[in-house]
Order: sequence, then structure tokens, then C-alpha cells
Amino acid sequence: MRTTEMGPVLVATEADDVTADMVISELNRRGVPVVRFNPADIGDGLTVSARYGGRPTPMVGRLLTPSRDAYLEHVRAVYWRRPTWPTFPDLSPDDARFAAAQTRYGLGGILHALDRPLWVNHPLRNAEADYKPHQLALAHRLRLAIPQTLITNDPNEARAFVAAHPAVIHKSLRSTSYQRDGVPVVSWAEQVTADEIDDRVRVVPHLFQERVEKAHDVRVLIVGHQVFAVRIESDLLDWRRDYSALTYSVISLPTPLETALCAFLDAFDLVSGSFDLAVDRAGTYWFLELNPNGQWGWLEENTGLPMAAAFADLLTQGGSTRD
Repeated sequence: MRTTEMGPVLVATEADDVTADMVISELNRRGVPVVRFNPADIGDGLTVSARYGGRPTPMVGRLLTPSRDAYLEHVRAVYWRRPTWPTFPDLSPDDARFAAAQTRYGLGGILHALDRPLWVNHPLRNAEADYKPHQLALAHRLRLAIPQTLITNDPNEARAFVAAHPAVIHKSLRSTSYQRDGVPVVSWAEQVTADEIDDRVRVVPHLFQERVEKAHDVRVLIVGHQVFAVRIESDLLDWRRDYSALTYSVISLPTPLETALCAFLDAFDLVSGSFDLAVDRAGTYWFLELNPNGQWGWLEENTGLPMAAAFADLLTQGGSTRD
């Protein structure tokens, strides 16, 4: 018999995560036991053990931190927020790669083998949903409006695409922890001209996209069956450049759009995700991208929407929501 419904919620995240703190506070108010941990702490504050075979259940095990203890067979839900994995800088490069692999496939494998808790979201599902080409193809199949887009490492194709549209932007296919001379570098959406494209495009695939002449942006957070939509006003091509220049208002989405976005998450087997949309002056909603594990804490602070409570509701229900 499964007992995950009354067990703890695991919260996997880095040390400084205010958004996770908001959800944990909500869970604490509900009296739900929480065990917060970060994979990077393995061997230094994080201990895990699991046994297989010879028992009625496929696995029994424990996860221990300096202040918490979870029996893994009783876990009701896993909130996979912003965990980091260890890099073992004190080891030689070969030893560090070996140790990192053992941790990912040992600790990661133990967590993946849990007896059907609710994942928000499962890391493998997050990874699958993080491919922008896959997102664009799915959005098209769901009849969402998408800007004309080219992904290529052919500079001639890129120049022809840019020349064929009134305005084109370039954005990265994947955000990474990138530094130049020790300074973090953020990749923004930028307008590009045909003259700026040269043979450096051949090195890797690039994403070029017709620019939407937007009236405003919309960020949509879906948590289980709850949908939160926020209109974002700014004069910026990429509103992430300056959060102090933004204003927010709560809106309701057209029903067909809301249905399509929920179907989008279902297609990736996700229970939560953050969508970025652009709305043009004719009122058309354009799909830009999904962040399966996007930030949302600042939106709750600015709008009062009960987003943390929605996550807490979902995690409290746990694996029973999938039965």
C-alpha cells in the first residue's frame, strides 16, 4: 500500500532561493513536512541511502540533511526548483568528472526510482521541454500563433531570412552560465540586420525570429489546474533587461488560448510552466517560449496573485493527484 500522501515534500534547490522559500513557508503553514536539500551538498551535509530487493516494496531509503530526515518510500512530492550539482573542485579533472557522474546517476537515480510521487517538474521532463525548436513545432500543432523563425548555422540562409522580413531578432537557443573575463554575460533578444551576419554563424546553430510589433508582453504561470496571467508593460524589446521599468496588471486569457497552453504542458507531462507571450496591436497573442521551471516570485510580489499557495496546494496533494 502506498503511503506517499502523508509523507514529506522534498524541495531540491540551491541555498539562496527566495522563490522556494515562499513555497516552503506555505507548506509550513499547512503543517506539511518539508525536507530541503541541494545535490551539491553531497558528502557535506547531504547523505542518501537506498536498498533494493528482498522487500515488499521496490525500494526503501533515507535522505538526511543536518536538520531533516526523509524516508524515501513515503515521499509525497518532489519540488525540483533550482538544484545544483557538485563539481568537486578539489579533485583532479578526471576524478571530478567521475565523482560528478556517480552523484548524478546515484542520487539522481534514487530520486527517479521513487514510488510515483508528484514531481514539479520531473527533471527529465523539464529537459525535454527546454528545446525551443520542439516548443515551436508543438505550438504550431496546437494552433498557437508563432513568429516566423529560422534556426540555422548557414550565414546565407540567415541573411536571406533577415532581408525577407521588416525586422528580425536573434536570441539564444539555451541560457547558460556564461562569463567573459569573469563577468557574467546575459544573452538578450536583440534586433539584427543582414549586414551583421558573417561566417561566425557557421560555428553553431542560431535562432532568428521575425520581430512581433508588440503592444505589451504577457507572462503566464500554470500550476496544476490554476492559471495566472500577468500583463507586462514596457518599452523594451526584451523586458528582462530592466525590471524597474516594468508595470504589471492581472488579466484573464481567452479560453481557447488557456486551453492550448494547458495542452502544451500536458504534451510534455509537466504540471507547471511559465509561458512568455507577446500581444500585438491587433490583440493577437504570439507564443514566444515556455520556461518549464521559470521564475515567478517577483510576479506574486507585484500583483498579489497566490502563486506560492498554488504550488503548496499541488505539493500537499502529492502523488494522489496522479492516481
